[in-house]
Amino acid sequence: MFNDDALSPAQERQVLSVSQLNRRAKQLLETHLPLLWVEGEISNLARPSSGHWYFTLKDDGAQVRCAMFRGRNQSVRFQPQQGQQVLLRARVSLYENRGDYQLIAEHMEEAGHGALQRAYEALKHKLSQEGLFDQERKRPLPALPRHIGVITSGTGAALRDILTVLKRRFPGIPVTLIPVPVQGKEAAPAIVDALALANRAGLFDVLIVGRGGGSLEDLWPFNEEAVARAIADSEVPVVSAVGHEVDFTIADFVADLRAPTPSAAAELVVPDATEWLARFAGYEQRLAQLMNRRLQAERQQVQHLGKRLRHPGERLQQQSQRLDGLELRLNQIMRQKLSLSRQRVEGLTLRLRTRRPDMRVWRQKMDQLDERMQRQMQHTLQQKRQRFAEASRLLHSVSPLSTLERGYAIVHTESGDVVRDEAQLNTGDRIRTRVAHGEIISRVE
Repeated sequence: MFNDDALSPAQERQVLSVSQLNRRAKQLLETHLPLLWVEGEISNLARPSSGHWYFTLKDDGAQVRCAMFRGRNQSVRFQPQQGQQVLLRARVSLYENRGDYQLIAEHMEEAGHGALQRAYEALKHKLSQEGLFDQERKRPLPALPRHIGVITSGTGAALRDILTVLKRRFPGIPVTLIPVPVQGKEAAPAIVDALALANRAGLFDVLIVGRGGGSLEDLWPFNEEAVARAIADSEVPVVSAVGHEVDFTIADFVADLRAPTPSAAAELVVPDATEWLARFAGYEQRLAQLMNRRLQAERQQVQHLGKRLRHPGERLQQQSQRLDGLELRLNQIMRQKLSLSRQRVEGLTLRLRTRRPDMRVWRQKMDQLDERMQRQMQHTLQQKRQRFAEASRLLHSVSPLSTLERGYAIVHTESGDVVRDEAQLNTGDRIRTRVAHGEIISRVE
């Protein structure tokens, strides 16, 4: 039988209080166990007003109490939920008041995040070594695309954001949606097929590929190697617009341009129509100034040439006077020739009378010849007059003076320019109106 009195002084019992025991246990746990990674399912989650989180982490065979204080849980990028599988980096401790063994969480992430992150880094390194991220292989976007293709979910907020920005900035550019799922196992193959379809179509100048924000798992289709290689092989420039500004995917590194958000992608692929209109207005103003200067120079040249040229009406008047003079000279010459011919005939007649007795017969012949000659002369003169009259009528028909004779008028500005358009005149301008007989000077009301 055990006898306490038989114990030696060295073996004298040391009695600890419960508090002392728990404190020693806590020290042993915290000093002998380093920070650990523990995976399990959240249950009994509590969020008191202090901002701390208290929950139980369990698996099929055991459970452990956990605490994550406010200073640490503020850096968690998601809201933990009951039944959610998570990965904790924690230190082992003990809650002295109850003697409960517990974990003090320093970091929390969704389960599977670590494996995905390692796969992400491995693929990123592989594709970088192949040169798929090199800036030299990236193509510039068109300054003004004729057709934009959007590869995203047909029901997501990303599509609405893209369409809203495109309509605001440059509504005239056609946009075609190629709908695809953007998360889940079927997303990556669908995105690859959509990129191939867009390239075969031959319609698009630029493609926007993306979705809204989410967890690493949600964005994972854009970290798939097949999607990255499809973007790299695309003949059409690709803008990657995946997640929020802080999210980076493999698609972002491979694409010709990375946009921090879907809205920013729409901003990048089209210019601002307002700026273009302002630029066109400046070009229009410059062109108008150049045209006005050119017109002014041409107007001065025309005025200079106009001073050197004589009016066609004056030229026609001179030609008409010359024709009148030629007609008078022709009549005079014809009369002179007729008179000379008559004198010659009379001389010949006188000679015949003196030399031959049968002058009566010759006289008759001579009279006949004289009559024929006079008829021929009259006929020739009549033909000449008709030809002259026809030439005069033709000349008169093409003369501006004949137009004026029919009641028309020619209006000149004060500087001598012919008025062809009312836009040449302003109220109060003086004008000169040329009519058939004289000019009228008036003022524009």
